Amino acid sequence: MHSIQVKIINRSENPLPTYATADAAGMDLRANLEAPITMQPLERTLVPTGLYMELPSGYEAQIRPRSGLAIKQGLTLLNTPGTIDADYRGEIKIIMINLSNEPQTIQHGDRIAQMVVAPFLQAKLEEVKELTDTERGTGGFGHTGKS
Repeated sequence: MHSIQVKIINRSENPLPTYATADAAGMDLRANLEAPITMQPLERTLVPTGLYMELPSGYEAQIRPRSGLAIKQGLTLLNTPGTIDADYRGEIKIIMINLSNEPQTIQHGDRIAQMVVAPFLQAKLEEVKELTDTERGTGGFGHTGKS
């Protein structure tokens, strides 16, 4: 397991994100709210965390849903996984949606998402006239599941 140093500013009363277990890939992010937010079915909202980060060049932070929140309350994230680029310095905010049939309330301090910090590569695109053929070819969207 590798680690990197990430600078973070916490402008909330919540504790800094931490890993729940030694082998956890993601850190839980918490809502930083002045008042609870009640989301109606299919409503989406932007939830602040009070966190600001400085990632090293060559790294991103991926924002992913929490499985317990999704199965128990129907709350999940849009634009998943969200990407925080190394040069972004604004507040980390989470785009949430209520996919349940009932209103759901988010309280200050609720764990609303998880964040995974990962290295990335930038592709150098080479424009060509044709691509190498493969056995799969252009088959997609579940074509390998057909009998």
